[in-house]
Amino acid sequence: MLKWKSWVPLFVIDLLLVVLFAALGRRSHAEGLDIAGILGTAAPFLLALLVFSCITVIWKEPNRIWPHGVVLWIGTVALGLILRVLFGATAAVPFIIVATIVLGVFLLGRRLVGTLLMRRKVRTSDTVN
Repeated sequence: MLKWKSWVPLFVIDLLLVVLFAALGRRSHAEGLDIAGILGTAAPFLLALLVFSCITVIWKEPNRIWPHGVVLWIGTVALGLILRVLFGATAAVPFIIVATIVLGVFLLGRRLVGTLLMRRKVRTSDTVN
């Protein structure tokens, strides 16, 4: 298990990526980029991310892509869409496709970059020693 100082910043990055997803979506549809609007759009996905971060035990292996990252990604999209509809918004098929792709790239991409950086760090420290 990693210390909280190691996994909390990675979790915050995940949260920020979901907020970025919402901001990009609002911008592409010429909606306002005010904080309240962005957070309102992001809220269902942020809640879903929180739930699936607990389910996948993010604090143990925050960069693991399989199965943790994939479960987190699919769970965040699925529960986020369900919550979005329950909150009164729509979930048209094109939105579902875009949300799935963008959140996949963001959440799995963050894990891939984290894994590559950790491997590089390990290789560098092995070379020094």
